[in-house]
Amino acid sequence: MICAVAQIIRRENERMRSMSMPAEGSIFLGASRKPDNSYQQPEELALKYANRHGLVTGATGTGKTVSLQVMAEAFSAAGVPVFCADIKGDLSGIAAIGEKNDFSVKRAEEIHLDPYEMHATPVIFWDIFGEQGHPIRATISEMGPLLLARLMNLTDAQEGVLNIAFRVADEEGLLLLDMKDLQSLLTHVAERAPELSIQYGNINKASVGAIQRSLLVLEQQGGTFFFGEPALSISDLMRTTTDGRGLVSVLAADKLMMNPRLYSTFLLWLMSELFEQLPEVGDPEKPRLVFFFDEAHLLFDEAPKALLDRIQQVVRLIRSKGVGVYFVTQNPLDVPEVVLAQLGNRVQHALRAYTPRETAAVKTAADTFRPNPDFDTFKAITLLSTGETLVSTLQAKGIPSMVQRTLMRPPASRIGPLTADERAKLIATSPVSGQYDRAIDRESAFEILQKRAQEKVATVEQQQAEQDSGSWTDYLSSTLGGGKRGSRQTVAETAVKSVVRTVSNSLGRAIVRGILGGFKR
Repeated sequence: MICAVAQIIRRENERMRSMSMPAEGSIFLGASRKPDNSYQQPEELALKYANRHGLVTGATGTGKTVSLQVMAEAFSAAGVPVFCADIKGDLSGIAAIGEKNDFSVKRAEEIHLDPYEMHATPVIFWDIFGEQGHPIRATISEMGPLLLARLMNLTDAQEGVLNIAFRVADEEGLLLLDMKDLQSLLTHVAERAPELSIQYGNINKASVGAIQRSLLVLEQQGGTFFFGEPALSISDLMRTTTDGRGLVSVLAADKLMMNPRLYSTFLLWLMSELFEQLPEVGDPEKPRLVFFFDEAHLLFDEAPKALLDRIQQVVRLIRSKGVGVYFVTQNPLDVPEVVLAQLGNRVQHALRAYTPRETAAVKTAADTFRPNPDFDTFKAITLLSTGETLVSTLQAKGIPSMVQRTLMRPPASRIGPLTADERAKLIATSPVSGQYDRAIDRESAFEILQKRAQEKVATVEQQQAEQDSGSWTDYLSSTLGGGKRGSRQTVAETAVKSVVRTVSNSLGRAIVRGILGGFKR
């Protein structure tokens, strides 16, 4: 009798354990609750539909960062590389083994997570400023005029001049790598304004001056750290470990958030680089990369319609490259409707409804879910506790599941930041250690234009010297019936014209720019 009871208990435990573990090809988010608050079923996100993008929203303090951590852990364990920004420094703890506490053990029991094991996740730390991770750099050409114009908050007229400058650089083979390249190019364009205006349209020197002043502001905000070489290779964000886990790239963004426009423009550039460089793969069995865009409202704030249209285009098309983009923000109203409609996987934390705008946000969030007859979605959003969410994910044929009130699983890694020593050790032993740490400054627009200017000065000085010493020769030549010297080119003039022709016929003419205006490699 005792043996029979033991067998029944064992079978029931095995059944419960199988229910709490994710099905093959999915990641386990947590467990939904019945109306009486008892266990209902595991809530999972199918990897096959993870490239259909997603949204994580909720008020401050409701657990969005921990949900992001849980999802990043799960994607990594499934062999999917992840990129995410660490806004407050808390997310760095994903690289360390977590510690169980009363709350996490109780939550594991409530969602039938058995066994509940702690482990670290493989991480590469990045930092535009090179202080808390490997430096991330991009070239001016890769960024392109459209994103630079947004970054510097240029007017339409100023953006037009910037576009002309890039066109001149492309046609004359002038590499634009760092900020001094762009500054020297703008000076070059201003000096040739009358000539270039005939070919490309009006170039107002005042607009050039305004762009140069904006560049100075950008330089003070950290632009000199970001623009240059070696530029980030997208493949380094898509690494896996020898045991098949996806590496999580964590961008230190606490200092970067002091300039939110640089933060949002950088992440938009990164998204566009992924779109431009990755081949079409359709709908793979699991994503090639999952990209978490925290503080997503910064992407859309004050963005002109032309840029919003292109953002929407990138979001729509990048899923066929095997990339899933997950926007993390406080309010679903932060995301434009055309983008919101493309976010198939939803994790909704609590929102408050004290003001008309907050009420509208809750209604928008509720209306985007497939209703559940067991509860009022609008009311449920306002009553969720910390770590409790409403979850809806894409199921068979890409159909959204019915919204479920869900307790999120606790992380297996540390909740809270790493120490400085722990971070330094991981940076020193990372797979890209030494690859990006030292800046490279090769010949580009600044050096080429500087060389041209020096050659021009030397040519003028030589012509002046020849003119001064040649006056007596000209007199004798004319007296003896010789022709005028001025009708023949000097050796220096011939050389300069040859250089100009060579540069003009260079590969710069073949430069192709992508959907957001960046250099298409």
